[in-house]
Amino acid sequence: MSVRLYIGNLPQTFESKQLEELLATVGNGIRFKPVMDRETGGCRGFGFANISDEKVANAVIEQLNGKDFNGNNLRVERSERRESNNGGGRRNGGNSSSNSQGSKRKQTKKVVHSDAPPSEAPDPRWAGELAKLKDLLANQKTAV
Repeated sequence: MSVRLYIGNLPQTFESKQLEELLATVGNGIRFKPVMDRETGGCRGFGFANISDEKVANAVIEQLNGKDFNGNNLRVERSERRESNNGGGRRNGGNSSSNSQGSKRKQTKKVVHSDAPPSEAPDPRWAGELAKLKDLLANQKTAV
């Protein structure tokens, strides 16, 4: 059974050959595929590696997680397959029950914890954009 690893925090512009060479230094039988942006054609900053050997997968996580790669610290961890895909690209013919009678996958309930601030506070990722909008509004009021 193969192990699927998530490899994130990749630079926007990098050669996948470079990363494949880095993965080859850990072990053999590692196939990497970056996730590409449909509109720009560039890497979206992450990809997935399929590894046939469990020991090699553990070695990849241990040796490459946090390692510098073209100025970015890589994030390497096991990938969990999504139970349901809310997008339109379902492969199972649109059947909404992902855990049917014939499925061998054990159903588990996952608890998701969030470190996000309370909903009253604005999202910090948008703080710069909010400041620009406030400045634009302030300038419009004074010009009228």
